[in-house]
Amino acid sequence: MPDIVIAFFALGLIAGLIKSDLKVPKATYETLSILLMLTLGLKGGMALHGETANLAISELLAVIALGFIIPLSLYPLLRKLIKLPQKEAISIAAHYGSVSAGTFAVVMAMVDKSQWPLRPETTLYLVLLELPAIIIMLWLHRYLQAKIAGSEVHSSAGSILHEALTSRGVVLLCGGVVIGWIYGSSGMAPLTPMLLAGFKTLLALFLLEMGISTAKVCFPIPYKQWRLLVFAAVAPFVLAWVGIALGFALELPSGSILVLAGLSASASYIAAPAAIKAAIPDANIGLAMLASLGITFPVNVLIGLPLYQMWIEQLLM
Repeated sequence: MPDIVIAFFALGLIAGLIKSDLKVPKATYETLSILLMLTLGLKGGMALHGETANLAISELLAVIALGFIIPLSLYPLLRKLIKLPQKEAISIAAHYGSVSAGTFAVVMAMVDKSQWPLRPETTLYLVLLELPAIIIMLWLHRYLQAKIAGSEVHSSAGSILHEALTSRGVVLLCGGVVIGWIYGSSGMAPLTPMLLAGFKTLLALFLLEMGISTAKVCFPIPYKQWRLLVFAAVAPFVLAWVGIALGFALELPSGSILVLAGLSASASYIAAPAAIKAAIPDANIGLAMLASLGITFPVNVLIGLPLYQMWIEQLLM
C-alpha cells in the first residue's frame, strides 16, 4: 500500500476533477506551507546536532554540482527537441533543476516508514539542489539577453543570489536547520508534539491542496503543448536515475539514495516560480507550472517514488 499521505493527494485530485467546491482556504494553505518547510528544516537540523564534524563535504559539493548540471543539460533539450522559446526553456530548465519541497516531504515520509538509513545531512539536499539551478539559469538568461543586445552582463552575482536566497522556502528551511542544529532533540522537546509528531498531518493537508491545484492546472489539457507534456511525464524517470547513480557513486545509505533520486526527479513549483517571475516577468510561468505541478509532481508522487524505491532495493540485492 502507498503511504497514507498519497491518498490525500488523490482525494484532492479527484475533488478537482469532478469540480467539487472543496478547497483549502488560502490562509490555511500558506500556514501549512510555512509549518511544513519549517518542520523539514528542524528535523534536518536535529539530525545534524552533534554530527557537524562528521559531515562529508565532498558529498555536499557533489550534490551542489548536480544542481548546476541538471538545468544546463536540460536547456538545449528544451530548446531543440521540445522547441520552446529561449525564455520558456530557461524558465522550465530552472524549475526542473530546482526541486519540489512537497516531493521531498513525501519521500522523507517513505524513508521513515521503511526505516531506511539516512545520512544526517540528507535534509540539506533540498536547499543544496534548490538554489544552484535558479542561480545558474537566471545568470544564463541575463548573459543571453546581453549577448543579443551586444552588451556586457551588468547584473551582479549578488543580485541573483539575493533573489534566490531570500525566498520564503529557503529562509524557513535554512532557519529551521540552524535552530534544530543548535537546540537538538532535548531543546526542541516543547515543540515536538505539535510540529514533529504532527508532520504527517501537515503533509496530508498540504497534499490535499496540491491535488486540487493539480486538477486546476491540468484540465482542460492543453494538447498544443504535447511535447512539453511528454517531457514532463518522462523526465522524472530519467532524472531519478541520475540521482540514483550519484547516490551509489557516493556510497550513500539506501534512504539518502532514495531522497536524492526523488529530488533529482522532481521540479520546483514554489521557489523557482517566484524567482523566475521576479527576474523574467514575461516568462510564461503557467507553462512551467503545468509541467512541474500538473504533470511531474503527480507522476512522482503516485508512480515514481514507489518505483524508485523498488529500483534501489533491486540494486542493493
